Amino acid sequence: RQDGLTGTSIARTLSALRTMHRFLETEGLIDNGAIMRVRSPKLPHAVPKPVSVTGAADMIEEAGKKDKRPWVQARDVALITLLYGCGLRLSEALSLTEEAAPRGNNPGPLNIMGKGNKERQVPVLPIVAEALDRYRNLCPHILTPDQPLFRGIRGGTLHPRQAQQIIAELRYALGLPDSTTPHALRHSFATHLLADGGDLRTIQDLLGHAQLSTTQRYTEVANSDLMRHYNAAHPRSKN
Repeated sequence: RQDGLTGTSIARTLSALRTMHRFLETEGLIDNGAIMRVRSPKLPHAVPKPVSVTGAADMIEEAGKKDKRPWVQARDVALITLLYGCGLRLSEALSLTEEAAPRGNNPGPLNIMGKGNKERQVPVLPIVAEALDRYRNLCPHILTPDQPLFRGIRGGTLHPRQAQQIIAELRYALGLPDSTTPHALRHSFATHLLADGGDLRTIQDLLGHAQLSTTQRYTEVANSDLMRHYNAAHPRSKN
């Protein structure tokens, strides 16, 4: 605390220390029961911060013109459209191979291997497949079937930090909040589905959440938006 660490950082460090000492104990090297009794700090209740529908559309439009190279424009548009249209984690999108990536006007479901080697199927909108096809057609690098689809400028696999930088530049150009990250597009996917009447269990399956309680966080976002619109529109809200 004196070093300025947040509660989240302290909790993560304690978790790592406990894991290490459990391993050392099973190996018979050390026995430190005290570390297991150190109380983790109470963490603040986190609510997802999605990008608005307009913000997501603006990001896709801006990505299509921010770079002078057409294939880079197509790549960035395809990546953002995929993240938002399918609710993928950044690691899932960047590990998508050329062979597995959807194509055509009638794409089938996308098989995703998520956290904990848990496989799920995600339906793909035609607009997502079209964006990926356009990127494929313009990409100057050889896209081998078993290699990641998204490539950097020199042809290597697009690194997560590069993808985060792409989103950061779009966020700055559009004046979007700092919470606008690649993962915020996944939050947007879930929140916008829920706001339009999507079933919570279905959204859980689409996101690959092991626990329904994780998906239920999005109801708090939907409820807060509902109250904001209610307070703004109701004739007696100003009284």
